[in-house]
Amino acid sequence: MNTFVAIDVETTGLSPARGARVIEIAAVKMEQGQVIAEFCSLIQVGVPVSAATTGVHGITTAMLAGQPAPGEIWPQFIWFIEHHPIVAHNAPFDMRFVHSELQRLGLSMANPSHCTLRLGRRKYPRLPNHKLEYLAQHVLGKLPPEIQLHRALGDARLTAMVWEEMRRE
Repeated sequence: MNTFVAIDVETTGLSPARGARVIEIAAVKMEQGQVIAEFCSLIQVGVPVSAATTGVHGITTAMLAGQPAPGEIWPQFIWFIEHHPIVAHNAPFDMRFVHSELQRLGLSMANPSHCTLRLGRRKYPRLPNHKLEYLAQHVLGKLPPEIQLHRALGDARLTAMVWEEMRRE
C-alpha cells in the first residue's frame, strides 16, 4: 500500500443513528511516505453544535455559518480519495459517519479501510492508552508541535504519521 488516504471527522455527537452529523472532514493523501495532497473543510449541516461537543474539538455553531453544505463537500471528498485505501484512528467510528453522510446524498464508496487504533492495540498491547495522541507519542517519540489535536486536519496528519511509522516497525 504505497498510496493511502488518512482521514478524520469531527462530529456533532457520537452516533449518526442518533442524528449526529459530520461538521469537519479532513483527508491527507500519502504516497511513498510523503504527503502529496490534503483536503479539509468545515461543513454547514444546519444543526447546532452543543457546548459539550465544542469542548471536544473547539468547533462552534458560529464557525459553521457560511461554510459549504454537505452536497458540495462530500462529492469533492470522493473525488479526492479516488480508489485509495483509507486509514483512520478508530476507523469504524469515522467510516460509519462517512457512509452515513454519503448515503444521505445517494453516494457511496467502496474503499478498503484500515485502523491505527486496532493495529496499535495489536502491536503495543501493554500501552495503558491507545488514544491517538498517546499512541503517537509512543510510536513517534513525541507529538509534532505543528499538530492541532482534535481538529480533523491535525488528527488526519497525525494518523498518517502513526500509520507510516507502525508499518515500518
